[in-house]
Amino acid sequence: MNKISSSAFKTVSSPVESSVAKPRAAAPSAQNGPAAQETAGAPAATPNLGTSVLVQGTTAYGVSLKADIVSDPVAVNVVISWGDGTTTQASTNGTSTVERTHTYAKLGVYDVKVELSTATATASNGVTIATPGSAYTPAGPARLLDTRDGTGVGSAAKVLPDHAVQVKIAGNAGVPAGVTAVALNITVTDPVGGAGHIIAYPDGTERPTTSNVNYTEGQTVPNLAIVPVGADGYVTLFNRGAASVDLIADIAGYFSHAPAAGYTGVSPTRVVDTREGLGTARGQVAGWTSFPVQVRGAAGVPSGAKAVALNVTVTDPKTDGHLTVYPGGQAAPTASNVNFRAGQTVANSVIVPIGADGRIQVLNGAGGGSDVIVDVVGYYSDDSKSAFLPVQPLRLLDTREASWGMGPLNGQNYIYMPLSDGLPQFTGFVLNSTVTNTKDAGHLAVFPDPNSIDRYNNGTATLPVKPNISTLNWKAGDTVPNLVQANPGVNGIVDFWNASGGDIDLVVDMFGVYQNN
Repeated sequence: MNKISSSAFKTVSSPVESSVAKPRAAAPSAQNGPAAQETAGAPAATPNLGTSVLVQGTTAYGVSLKADIVSDPVAVNVVISWGDGTTTQASTNGTSTVERTHTYAKLGVYDVKVELSTATATASNGVTIATPGSAYTPAGPARLLDTRDGTGVGSAAKVLPDHAVQVKIAGNAGVPAGVTAVALNITVTDPVGGAGHIIAYPDGTERPTTSNVNYTEGQTVPNLAIVPVGADGYVTLFNRGAASVDLIADIAGYFSHAPAAGYTGVSPTRVVDTREGLGTARGQVAGWTSFPVQVRGAAGVPSGAKAVALNVTVTDPKTDGHLTVYPGGQAAPTASNVNFRAGQTVANSVIVPIGADGRIQVLNGAGGGSDVIVDVVGYYSDDSKSAFLPVQPLRLLDTREASWGMGPLNGQNYIYMPLSDGLPQFTGFVLNSTVTNTKDAGHLAVFPDPNSIDRYNNGTATLPVKPNISTLNWKAGDTVPNLVQANPGVNGIVDFWNASGGDIDLVVDMFGVYQNN
């Protein structure tokens, strides 16, 4: 994990030919007469001195610099100005290479400059770089795309099999230019013609082989995705399947290089369960009514948190509908987080701004009653340094593939996944978990493992206690995805627990990490 491949690790360079070189001013001469005046008026020779500059991102806050210096065989003093008020000095002799690393205290855009000086000349060259990591700004919820009515695409039309639709992010719904990634709630509805999945990725880049939302004929399936934004400010949603589908995309927030909120994961904690009266009144939420949830001061969420990361589940709804989660003290937006059919149990990951009153609001957008469950998994605040780094989408596990040597995950059993053991700088992981070939109804719980990798290796690990939370829910035969903002805990290990009576196949894809250095 210490050598993740991230599209944010950009290389910025300036060639030696771009150096600005000049001779040092000559000391005043005591010589008088025409000869001295002629020398003083002569143009100075261009010094043989210059440097290229190459800067590459290495961590969320870190960069490496390489300066290839061209010089006569004389002593050269090197000063690297990092753009944050700090400098690094070096000395060399003649043509040579200087390499240094630097870690910024804050995310941002910086002017990096390399200045050279010899006894007779000076030269400089520089580049402008952005820290690879990004911080989070809540936005919305707001609808950016709805192919059913033409929102975001101009006219209503289903997305055909093996076709794509582009979603404008930058410059839309108050999102500024230059954003690096976006949190989108993507919903597939009314698939006609078969099964498939949706792939979300930066517009103008190669399409990955991972998936974000899996669907079958006739399903309505939501899933949160955290997606890098293309250089043109768009995200592409590709329909990889046999069905024509309608797509809905609602924004929850965006990431940028500007200092904003960092992420802190917590041990997943249940704060609402209407079946038991936890966190709200006991009993189903009536149709088209909402209830508040106090999140600041609950489940480890501090008073300064700007947004909260949740897993929200609807169960036993009496009619078709949706849940909308939005900041307390505000009107309900025309967006949805969890879409469901009567009788379904559906979970979805949610990131929502926290209202000024410290609350969020949950609306049951259905004609009939529904039970609602809310689990807190993390929060975003100015006090956290953990910045988001998108990674090249990577499949971490697929129990269907013989190459993994595992086979299905048995009922009431778990898989432990060492993601950052010995690497405390990785504070969270943006994963997509999908269950398929499900033999019985149940749910998946994702949580930090209390054991160290050494205890697993020496046979002293104890069975983890599954917390009272759920990450996704299914019935026998279902294929269900859900985004997971996984907390690796103090041991850097994440558990995936099959809380059902039957086997499942489990697929886990990684889309990003949170890093504090």
